[in-house]
Amino acid sequence: MIGDVSTPTRLDYGTDPAQFGELTLPSGAEPRGTVVVIHGGFWRSRHDLALGRPLAATLAAAGFAAWNIEYRRVGTGGGWPSTFDDVAAAVDLLADQEWLDPARVVALGHSAGGHLAAWLAARPGLPSGVPGADPRVRLRGAVSQAGVLDLVDAARREVGRGAVDDLLGGTPDDAPDRYALASPAERLPVGVPVICVHGDADVNVPLRQSERYVAAAQAAGDPAELVVLPGVEHFAVIDPVTEAWSACESAVARLLG
Repeated sequence: MIGDVSTPTRLDYGTDPAQFGELTLPSGAEPRGTVVVIHGGFWRSRHDLALGRPLAATLAAAGFAAWNIEYRRVGTGGGWPSTFDDVAAAVDLLADQEWLDPARVVALGHSAGGHLAAWLAARPGLPSGVPGADPRVRLRGAVSQAGVLDLVDAARREVGRGAVDDLLGGTPDDAPDRYALASPAERLPVGVPVICVHGDADVNVPLRQSERYVAAAQAAGDPAELVVLPGVEHFAVIDPVTEAWSACESAVARLLG
């Protein structure tokens, strides 16, 4: 279903300038569910939630509520644990929106946002007292668009030219406890579906990242799925006019079906 959408509404989930999101609703209809849109950029401050606006508008036109979130990034107060605290708080804010069903929420993230989407799905399994633990909103599932899902492997292979080390404040040898809490591949099983959509021509985040995560998740008993897009590069999955994006939107619809 394609329809009109509301003007995005800004909602703050904290006092820092980066602690906000934009909520876009389908006009005149009850949302089919809520999609948390998480932009990428290797967790660095160069990119912001403007990357997610076209996706949010497209999702709202298809009948979903779209919660396009900003968060503190490396260079603007982010890193461990701030970035993780922020995305968790942004999702938990949905529990206070009485017109949204907190049991029908999924996350959709690209690249570094794919990492955060899969990490958010794993929050219920985090030990009490650590960033993101004890969620108010538990995701129904997540869609990772070319996500960085195995942080140890990504750090050792220098995916993003040191971006993982910058996020966690050290290498896997320097900060093993942080990697164990922050890497989706280390938080299995999560108990909900995570669908990984990834192009095999991606030179920014190698397909290996999604392959390793899905193999480990399935071995742990999770209903994880890998959707490989032949000939597709890193950014096609966030372009709403592409078939690569259609695969991502289809994955969202299946999770909220």
